[in-house]
Amino acid sequence: MKILSTLVILSTVTVSAAGTRLKEVAAIEGVRDNQLMGYGLVVGLNGTGDKQQTLFTNQALTNLLKRMGVTVDPTLMQVKNMAAVMVTADLPPYAQPGTRIDIMAAAIGDAKSLQGGLLLLTPMRGADGQVYAAAQGPLITGGFSAGRGGNTSTVNHPTVGRTPGGAIVERSPPTAPPSSRVKLQLREADFTTAARVVAVINQHFSPGGTPVAHAESSAVVVVNAPASYSDRPVEFVAEMEGLTVEVDRPSKVIVNERTGTIVMGKDVRISPVAIMHGVLSVEVRTKLDVSQPEPLGAGTTAVTPQVTVDVKEEKVKNIVLEKGATVEELVRALQAIGSTARDIIAILQSLRSAGALDAEIEVI
Repeated sequence: MKILSTLVILSTVTVSAAGTRLKEVAAIEGVRDNQLMGYGLVVGLNGTGDKQQTLFTNQALTNLLKRMGVTVDPTLMQVKNMAAVMVTADLPPYAQPGTRIDIMAAAIGDAKSLQGGLLLLTPMRGADGQVYAAAQGPLITGGFSAGRGGNTSTVNHPTVGRTPGGAIVERSPPTAPPSSRVKLQLREADFTTAARVVAVINQHFSPGGTPVAHAESSAVVVVNAPASYSDRPVEFVAEMEGLTVEVDRPSKVIVNERTGTIVMGKDVRISPVAIMHGVLSVEVRTKLDVSQPEPLGAGTTAVTPQVTVDVKEEKVKNIVLEKGATVEELVRALQAIGSTARDIIAILQSLRSAGALDAEIEVI
């Protein structure tokens, strides 16, 4: 059996003078999305809904019909054209009543498909239990399941659906209003990056004057708007987001042993080291020989296993890396001796243990 291995090398290009916009580096404290969730019913399915033993679907339909003046026994209903779903959505900051947001609906019972279903009016609640939106509309599944009995075919995931603009905001989320004092939260906490953000903001808004920004920690930068922007916080934040900063990233090697994928940055450095790598393989083969007696003779048929064991060991291949070698040179050398992605994973771990790899190894 051949194992497909993948080696991915990402070259970290040196950040130019343009750098990265502050909008991509940091977010404003208190300005964030809020997650919503609700329990709903999808109707109009073509016999692919929940079965009768899914009790909460029957109970939900009974309660819905009761509010409409119809009383039924939940144990006598067939709900195969209906499915119970959990509906989720992200409420953006400063969303106003009447704004439409996208929703996702996922079956929580034993429904086979939500294809062609219609989501009934579903209240969407936040973590505080308040209703912030109401969802309703047809679902788009992007997949289907067809067939009967043992002959079925399923494409993609038909038990999860999406409705673009399927929910209407009913209540504005709790969001910090723009003010003359702004806290920036770095998406990746780093002392070097925080110091560079402070320097860029002070150089732009108060060159040679009183600094307007200072770092509270490696993840938080506090900025006080200058006097010219005291009554224009939105314009101040907009101009600040457009500033560019050079982001400092730690050297890291990402290893996924399940798929044989390795992602390494160009800044990874390797100390002088010699690598010797060999392959030892053991192959066990079993052949079954059948021993059968002569016709009309005494005896029984017997199966005798013949086991052979072969051991192969390749010659050790070695490479030598000089001081200051880069990851490109390492990979080029390992490929030259025929190393696979899984061989490189083992070599990288050994290099880290030997202290020759100046990078952090993260296994996912």
